[in-house]
Amino acid sequence: MTNPAERLVDLLDLEQIEVNIFRGRSPQESLQRVFGGQVAGQALVAAGRTTDGDRPVHSLHAYFLRPGRPGVPIVYQVERVRDGRSFTTRRVTAVQQGRTIFNLTASFHKPEKGDFEHQLPPARTVPDPETLPTVTDEIREHLGTLPEQLERMARRQPFDIRYVDRLRWTKGEVEGAEPRSAVWMRAVGPLGDDPLVHTCALTYASDMTLLDAVRIPVEPLWGPRGFDMASLDHAMWFHRPFRADEWFLYDQESPIATGGRGLARGRIYDVEGRLLVSVVQEGLFRSL
Repeated sequence: MTNPAERLVDLLDLEQIEVNIFRGRSPQESLQRVFGGQVAGQALVAAGRTTDGDRPVHSLHAYFLRPGRPGVPIVYQVERVRDGRSFTTRRVTAVQQGRTIFNLTASFHKPEKGDFEHQLPPARTVPDPETLPTVTDEIREHLGTLPEQLERMARRQPFDIRYVDRLRWTKGEVEGAEPRSAVWMRAVGPLGDDPLVHTCALTYASDMTLLDAVRIPVEPLWGPRGFDMASLDHAMWFHRPFRADEWFLYDQESPIATGGRGLARGRIYDVEGRLLVSVVQEGLFRSL
């Protein structure tokens, strides 16, 4: 049996069924809807497959329009909006059972040397990832064992996730907490050497924990939920090359939550503190 990282690479390997049309698998899961990061990652693969491959992705902007159904293939239709001297633009529509579930616009930029460079330093100093427990280890420590459903999910999880701050389990622990979170992440195995695969894998991962920052002042991240949440839109800017199978720090915060929606933004750094990717997402939050 292939490991979760190999399954992720396979999930991102779309079937081309026409010049600008691709089909992606949607695994049969126990979840109510397809994971948004999967749809975003696959859509970005479709966009990248219609370029010459010499221009890395520098940004994407996406909207989640309808929940996808697990187990049902998703068709990605690519519009070649522009092929310029320095920039390439693609628009992707994801369709499932005749209904549009997702839209993405991606821009690709021919690498060039800039005339200047600067970067704000990371907001805080954090422990090395190897010194932190995995999420499953924290859950086992708290519960004594891992529930069967979480055990199955852990075996399929393509990313090793380690929270910088220990998980909170009670209402009392979250009371007064700031809407901030940080996690170290990396794929659980090698992802190969195709830069597009690493970009799409990180796009997949970027949707996994970002909305945690919105929930932190309201309820524990693990255990029974009082809110249903769903991603509404997602934007990313890719600043430097990276590998998604090497450790990266995902520093996340929520500047505002109001009107049933919460905004979250994240900065992704490598182990040397270099800013790799900026992310912004808005999510819908409704009481269960």
